[in-house]
Amino acid sequence: MKVLVTGANRGIGFELARQLAARGDTVYLGARTEAKASTAAATISGDVVPVELDVAEPAHAARVAESLPALDVLINNAAIHYDTWQRFGSPDFEVVEQAWQTNVIGAWRLATALVPLLRKGTSPRIVNVSSEAGSMAAIGSSAPAYAVSKVALNAVTRGLAADLRRHRILVNAVCPGWIATDMGGPGGAPVAEGAASVLWAVDLPDDGPTGGFFRHGRPLPW
Repeated sequence: MKVLVTGANRGIGFELARQLAARGDTVYLGARTEAKASTAAATISGDVVPVELDVAEPAHAARVAESLPALDVLINNAAIHYDTWQRFGSPDFEVVEQAWQTNVIGAWRLATALVPLLRKGTSPRIVNVSSEAGSMAAIGSSAPAYAVSKVALNAVTRGLAADLRRHRILVNAVCPGWIATDMGGPGGAPVAEGAASVLWAVDLPDDGPTGGFFRHGRPLPW
């Protein structure tokens, strides 16, 4: 299986790349710069190909779509601005716009650019790494940029799933839970646990669910 993981030079993305390579998959390890992608890829054993990919840059998505020889799975993991220091009533809208460009538009743009490759893949999947912070049932007063961007990513997931069902591409959103990463901070679960939640969606059977929002294989409220 050939898998592209965005934001894979650290955290859950890096662990996903490591686990996928360990089980024999070809991993395209995406990071915002060539140096970050190459440095991360060099530390993983297996078939790991570094890919310069800043999802907020439209040209990067187009270049990756043209350069990859084949693809079975896209994992949209890249995300920024878990802005717990902000409140909905007084946000910095520059931060909101930055989160929107990466967490929503970037993931959406890349997915649509890669549909032609995925249609040729074996058991094609798009997995959008979301968050319970983006559940309408869980939104509170903080993290406006992050929460709103993840709500929107969930909406994109639903729309893509409906549209791409005809091409047998399963599209799901996954919340890995609170994981001890640079973004999640200390106190969370190990990155291996978060990666396992995402891999569940990667490994769904061809008749598995699509257009869903899950954590550890169980549905979450929208």
